[in-house]
Formats: sequence, structure tokens, C-alpha cells
Amino acid sequence: MRDWVGWHDAYDDPDSSLSARLAVVRSHLAAALDSLPPGPVSLLSLCAGQGRDVLGVLPGHARRADVRAVLVERDPRNAAAAREHAAQAGLAARVDVRETDASVPAGYGDALPADVLLLCGIFGNVEPPDIRRTAMAAVSLGRPGTTVIWTRHRRQPDLTPQVRAWFTEAGFDEIAFETPDTATLTGVGVARQRTAGPGPPPAGPLFTFR
Repeated sequence: MRDWVGWHDAYDDPDSSLSARLAVVRSHLAAALDSLPPGPVSLLSLCAGQGRDVLGVLPGHARRADVRAVLVERDPRNAAAAREHAAQAGLAARVDVRETDASVPAGYGDALPADVLLLCGIFGNVEPPDIRRTAMAAVSLGRPGTTVIWTRHRRQPDLTPQVRAWFTEAGFDEIAFETPDTATLTGVGVARQRTAGPGPPPAGPLFTFR
């Protein structure tokens, strides 16, 4: 099993691929929050790790008082680190870190529909059918206007063109797809939901980590 706590160490290296990816995700997250109309904002991050994307944006963002963020992370050590970072930023009351399986929507059903949905660090660790299942289910996790931010490497065989097509098929319009020049061939996709979901999200797991 991968050490998912040690995996986060690369974020502290400004020259790492993860650090470059984090900067892109943070930029799009900030823009997504800027684009939302006034009022409460529901932010949902699946497989959130230590929450470095969300907790790197919210403390200084103008919409921080509007946001209720739910970070879903199964690893208890990473979940504890996310809670600590949220508390240090004065966001303990606005950031709910849930130590549960992010693949099962029942664990965060009360946070739906999300206005911003983060699916970062997932698609490079699951099989293609699970990626498609998650992309198709994403429309049931949000509502028209929801922004989804996802990541996936572009190493061969590069699946990102298919992932982009799956989100379009599911009911999203692509806003951006960035390909920073990193050793891991990072890809960051951003899409906005154009249609209402067909119903509640699936009851079963959306994906299984390899």
C-alpha cells in the first residue's frame, strides 16, 4: 500500500510535479469561487488528502465566509492533518473533514448538491471504467452551474481525451484543460455543469483505488 501521508511531502518541493499541479488547481478553485453568485457555497472535495488545495485558497479568499467545505478523506492521518490546518486558518467551523470512503456518496449526501466539486488525485489511481462511472455520477453530485475540477496524468496511454469526453457526455461544458510541463505529465480539467442530474447519485462505490 502506498504511504499517502509521505506522498504529500512532494507538495513542499516547489520544483515537484505535485507542487505544480497544486498551483493550477488552486488557481481554478479560486476562479470557481469568484464566479459563483452571492450566497452560501457548498464545496466538496473527494479523496481530499490533507486538503492543501482547499486550505491553500479559502483563508485569503473573499468568499471564505460563504463557503461550507466538506473534505472527504479515508486516511486518518491525512484527515487529522486537514483538520489541524483548517483550525490553524480559523476555518474549523466552515471546513468539515470526514474520515470516510469518498467513493460512497452516502457519506456526504448532506453536502449535495455541491457548487464546486474537486476530483483531484483520483483518476490516476483507478481503472478507466471507474473514471467513467465517477464522471457520469458527478452530474448527480452538483447542479447546473457547478464547477468540477479533476486531475489525471497524461502518460501513455493518455486517457485524458476520453475523460474530457466523458464529462461532456455526462452534462458538463469544458472550461479549461491545462497541461503544465511536469515530469508526470500533469493534466488538470475544469468543467461546468449545464444540465440537472438524472436523479440521486449511485448507492454503490464510484471507484476503487488500485
